[in-house]
Amino acid sequence: MRPIPVVFHLGPLQVHTYGIGLAITFWFGYRYLARRLRAAGFRDDWLGPTFVWIVVTAIVGARIVHVLANLAAYRSDPVEILAIWHGGLSSFGGLLLAVPTGFASAHRRCPELRAARAADLVAPVLVASWALGRLLGPQLMVAGGGKPTNQWFGMYYADEVGKRLPVPVFQALECFAVFAVSLAVERWVVRRGGPTGLVVAVAGGLWGLSRFFDEYLWLPHDSGTVAVEVAGLAMFAVGLAVCVWLLARPRPGRPDVPGGAREDEPIAAGP
Repeated sequence: MRPIPVVFHLGPLQVHTYGIGLAITFWFGYRYLARRLRAAGFRDDWLGPTFVWIVVTAIVGARIVHVLANLAAYRSDPVEILAIWHGGLSSFGGLLLAVPTGFASAHRRCPELRAARAADLVAPVLVASWALGRLLGPQLMVAGGGKPTNQWFGMYYADEVGKRLPVPVFQALECFAVFAVSLAVERWVVRRGGPTGLVVAVAGGLWGLSRFFDEYLWLPHDSGTVAVEVAGLAMFAVGLAVCVWLLARPRPGRPDVPGGAREDEPIAAGP
C-alpha cells in the first residue's frame, strides 16, 4: 500500500495537501466562530480582521516553538526552518501567540464581549478545528505517522518505513470527544446558570490531557516529546483547578437563573 499523497501538481505549480488542509481548517474555524457569536447575541463584523491576525500569529508561534523544541535537527539544514509544508507546527506554540492576539483584538473591536465569555465561545471552536486539522494536516504530510506498528489499523506515511500508528486519526477522535463534552458542559451552563469560564476550563484541561497521552503512548520520543507532555499535564492541572474554583465559589446571578449569568450577559451559544 502506498503512502497518502502529500503533494500534487497543477501544471508547473506544486500544491501541498498539508497546506490545503490547514486552509480548510482555518476557514471552518472562522465560519463556526462567527455562527456561535451570532447565536450568543454578539455581532461578528469585527471577526474578519481579527481572524487574519489569529491565523498569522498561530502559524508563526507554532513554527517557532516547534523549531526551538527540535533545534538540533534544524542546525544542519537551516533552510528547513521555513519549510512548513513539510509539517512541524506546535499546537502549544500556536495557542501561545494566537490566543493573546485574538483576545487583544476582540477587546479593541468588540468591547462588549468580555474575555471569559469570549473564551467559552471560542473553546469548542478551537477543539473542533484542531480535530479537523489533524485529519487534513498531519494525516496528509511527510512523516505524519506515529510509532511503527504491525496492527491492522496501521497506515503508511511518506518518508516513513513500514506501517505507523495513525496518530492524526487518534487525535481527531479524541478531540471530537472533547468537543462533545464541551458542548454538553455549555448546555448545562445555559440550563442551570453555571459559571462563565467553565466551558473553556473543561475543554482546555481535557485537551491538555489528551496531548499528554498522544505524546506518551503514540508518538516517537523525539526531542520535543517531554516538553509537550509537561505542557499537556500543566494545562490539565490548570483546567481542573479552574473548574473546582468556578464551581465552588459563590456566584451572584440573574434572579430567574439561580447562580446564573449576569442579567446583561447573553447566555445562549448553541453548537
